Amino acid sequence: MQLHDAAPAAALDWAAGHLVDGRRVQPHGEREITVVSPRDGSVVGRLAAADETDVDQAVRTARRAFDDGRWSRLPAARRGEILIRFADLVAAHAEELALRVAIEMGKPVREALDVELAAVAGCLRWYGQLADKIADENPASPGDALALVTREPAGVVGAVVPWNFPLTMTAWKLGPALLAGNSVILKPAEQTSFSALRLGDLALEAGVPPGVLNVLPGLGPEAGAALGRHPDVDVLAFTGSVAVGHRFLGYAAESNGKRVWPELGGKSAGVILPDADVARAGRTTAWACFYNQGQMCSASSRMIVHRDVAEEAIAAAVEEARRMRPADPLDPTAPSGAVVSEAHLERILGHVRGALRDGATLAAGTAERFVPDPALAGGSYLAPVVLTGVTEKMAIAREEVFGPVLSVLVVDSTDEAVRLANATPYGLAAGLWTRDLSTAHTVARRLKAGSVWVNCYEEGSMSMPFGGTGASGFGRDKSAHAIDKYTDLKSTWFQLEPR
Repeated sequence: MQLHDAAPAAALDWAAGHLVDGRRVQPHGEREITVVSPRDGSVVGRLAAADETDVDQAVRTARRAFDDGRWSRLPAARRGEILIRFADLVAAHAEELALRVAIEMGKPVREALDVELAAVAGCLRWYGQLADKIADENPASPGDALALVTREPAGVVGAVVPWNFPLTMTAWKLGPALLAGNSVILKPAEQTSFSALRLGDLALEAGVPPGVLNVLPGLGPEAGAALGRHPDVDVLAFTGSVAVGHRFLGYAAESNGKRVWPELGGKSAGVILPDADVARAGRTTAWACFYNQGQMCSASSRMIVHRDVAEEAIAAAVEEARRMRPADPLDPTAPSGAVVSEAHLERILGHVRGALRDGATLAAGTAERFVPDPALAGGSYLAPVVLTGVTEKMAIAREEVFGPVLSVLVVDSTDEAVRLANATPYGLAAGLWTRDLSTAHTVARRLKAGSVWVNCYEEGSMSMPFGGTGASGFGRDKSAHAIDKYTDLKSTWFQLEPR
């Protein structure tokens, strides 16, 4: 299958059925998920949504798989080998998976292939290669005793993932959870259920035993809530909105006090100081807002720029907005694609129209839908928006839009820039643009964010942790630190000599 196929959807198998205990099964739930492609509004496929009974069955399956040791007691090196084989299969099927993602949620197929699927394979391979590098501890102890600290899998993990980077976010959770020896129930976003099921098929093919990874498409208020409340789920890892993340914390309190690891929203700022490479800073800050149609928790949705260089930075952002006009997601040259759904498009437009009512000005884009081609009139598209004249009291400066909308706030000092950057309950990411090394260090320390990019944005590798502070959640994905989320430490004492 090639990216230039005229009708790739017709060549894909959109078979339904949930993945439980190594088999595709029909769920008990009576409600149906209809997956609609935002590319053109066409129906991709339908599948039954999991209900509480289905969740309970999957949890029982995962618990049985964990307790009998088919995965949890497999040597870590062997688990690592299987994860590496999983990564190899993802790479071998990358074009197929990229097409699925592009059709399901609207991102350009080239980005789905070169960024998303490369990240998925890279993540699984990284954790596979980490298998023989996680060591237990032998702390100093009295001479007549031996102390050991061992790391053990937590048990059954529920993973609830979003639609914006559906397979990447899945890999960020599966990699460390599976490497540690856990069993996992994956609940994908309903919009991207088919690609998640296909990923589950590849895990089985790689050698992950039946029951260790189960994939349950379902609706949040039913399947998600049932997973969050289930008393036999030990860990719940979630990426999504603040409101839903708070619900999962509540579900844990109502049930067994399970650990919940929420990675939530953001209202990240790109701070541009007067000594920066202003054109590059403005262009990159805009790109970091518009990339993936602005549907990123770490999107640089606020440009906080010093008045002395604001005009140049805004001009660069406007130029980038024009470059990233949406096109057919299945066109390999498309700079941008569709937003995930018609409902989400209307929410984004509501934010833009509200900002205009509050006094902001359009420097790029409009408050209307965009149609890249008459054949795609049923799709959900929005040209990137740059808003100037934004003040900190406006809703657009405080609320997460999750779309290609950049708000520009002009400041007169570095202190004011830092204050505005931190004037949000979120704390996921920030960008800083300056040529001064001392300023870079001191200001980066003052920015309230889990990740700070200096003279760049969205740089990253699997060796670096990712996560937020404040309303953006806690805990870290990626890196060896993510293993902590899915393991327990056990202290064991051995008496060597009678006392």
